[in-house]
Amino acid sequence: MTTNTDTPRLERPAADEHAPYHIRYIRLVPDGDIVETLASQIEETQALLRSLSGRADYRYAEGKWTVSQVVRHVADGERAFGYRALSIARGEKRSLLSFDENSWAKHSERDHDEYPALIEELGLLRRANVLMLRALSDLAWLRRGTVNDVPATPRGMAWILAGHERHHAQVLRERYQS
Repeated sequence: MTTNTDTPRLERPAADEHAPYHIRYIRLVPDGDIVETLASQIEETQALLRSLSGRADYRYAEGKWTVSQVVRHVADGERAFGYRALSIARGEKRSLLSFDENSWAKHSERDHDEYPALIEELGLLRRANVLMLRALSDLAWLRRGTVNDVPATPRGMAWILAGHERHHAQVLRERYQS
């Protein structure tokens, strides 16, 4: 397999490649090769998560998610955005569904998760997405699809992946570290 380092993955997605809501995540991502950003950021995030292992059940306020729930949410997002990127890259014509993160959190059966396994799972999901994205052709990176009836591209999904992780890592640093 050869690594694709052509322009589509080096450029930020245009406004018509993702839902307007997701610009909040995309803005958090530095310029550069998005695949390399995705590959490198997981190590830092996993180190942060390991540093919080003694606080896995901690929540900073009533009604807020625990550290474990935040990690589960990031892993769920990794699956969902990765699936969307792959589906669009493969030419899916139907609009892909969004997901209700609060409903997913409620039904995740998080009480059965072991925190170290969550950290490992997140790393494996990210590594799988990096391999998938590296294999995409220029054409696939720019292929058009829809998510929740909003135009989207694999490039948009990749940038959202990076920004979503960055956002939640920052929340964990600010609200959950002692």
